[in-house]
Amino acid sequence: MKRTYIKDIVPGTPCTVSGFIENLRNKRTMAFLVVRDVTGKLQLTVEKEKAPELAAIVDTLTLESVITVTGTVIENEYVKLGGREMIPESITVESHAEALPLGPDANIDTRLDYRWIDLRTEKNLLMFRVQTCFVGAMRQYLLENNFSEIHTPKLIGAASESGADVFELKYFDRKAYLAQSPQFYKQMAMAAGFERIFESGPVFRAEKSFTNKHTTEFTGFDLEFSYITSFEDVMQMEEDLLTYALSRVKQEYGEKIEELFGLPVIVPEKPFPRMKLADVYAELRERYGYECPASEMGDLTTDAERLTARLAKEKFGHEFLFITDYSAEKRAFYHMRDENGVPQGYDLIWRGVEITTGAQREHRYEILKKQAEEKGLGEDVRFYLEFFRYGCPPHGGFGLGVDRLTMLLTGLPIKDAMFLFRGPNRLNP
Repeated sequence: MKRTYIKDIVPGTPCTVSGFIENLRNKRTMAFLVVRDVTGKLQLTVEKEKAPELAAIVDTLTLESVITVTGTVIENEYVKLGGREMIPESITVESHAEALPLGPDANIDTRLDYRWIDLRTEKNLLMFRVQTCFVGAMRQYLLENNFSEIHTPKLIGAASESGADVFELKYFDRKAYLAQSPQFYKQMAMAAGFERIFESGPVFRAEKSFTNKHTTEFTGFDLEFSYITSFEDVMQMEEDLLTYALSRVKQEYGEKIEELFGLPVIVPEKPFPRMKLADVYAELRERYGYECPASEMGDLTTDAERLTARLAKEKFGHEFLFITDYSAEKRAFYHMRDENGVPQGYDLIWRGVEITTGAQREHRYEILKKQAEEKGLGEDVRFYLEFFRYGCPPHGGFGLGVDRLTMLLTGLPIKDAMFLFRGPNRLNP
């Protein structure tokens, strides 16, 4: 008989279900099992005297063993798990589980060592369903707005964006690097006339950061589009994208997220509030007594970033905040600058965490070359500069970290919000 997902079971109809044993009460005359699949849970009830061959199988079972069961599901108001139970006719043991190496109080490192077991919870399953919904909604929005999906290489011949924070590896008889972002190739697509593209794929950062939001490998969701008039167009695109995606997440999983993680999914109103960096620091000083070190005034410090959650909520009644007017010293060389040398870009902060750096890009070859040389990157990015010698439309874009978005939706540290975390001290499993 073809397998039926637990959520699709119709009482009174014979069916076959498969899953892990989540609970097992094996008594003298009766045995009660709870089997779990990706869609739900079901109680199995075995009367040992009526089914001695099944009783013998039950006596061999352990928690988290995998079984396939065929039988008829009946309604039973005394069964707490959905008011229904299956009376098995056959049980096949697909896999016996040894005693689990994880207890309920295991620390994060032990849980990560056995991540495939740690993931066997309702909360974790929900988390990745939510992530799937979020990314799928962003992809759908872009496809409906004339974007094409591309897939750029992650092995590159020159250190991208800067010479620091990249992983170097041997590539046959020469050096190669893991891409920090698809930035250069997104812009190559603009020079190719693709006009609107996006990508979801791995990103690598060789940063020795030990925080609850940094990781050395994560999944990025990036887009780039042409014929913009300013970086305001880029911010508006991100507003529209995130509002659409969060609406979908709230519709599909909002109640369950609040039940299991204790956080509401709030669909933001547009436009998102905008502030210049200098004004942010002035507000933080006036409201909360925060003094930014003079050497850090051109960028957003970690402490200031956290405080923006409170600032955005109190000043604007909003969870999101665009911050603009960073110093050129703190921004990438490919950001366009205005007549005063101010980069035409922004950071987007959500719940006190930076989720995006976006900008209008510099598409004029001579200016771009000069800005690269200012950063000491002339030779390293020579291949990239070639993209702009033969015509390129004005364009801009941004990138989002999928794992960081998941972290913020669930309120979990980054190690818990990823399928498998990678950090300076974590390369397994």
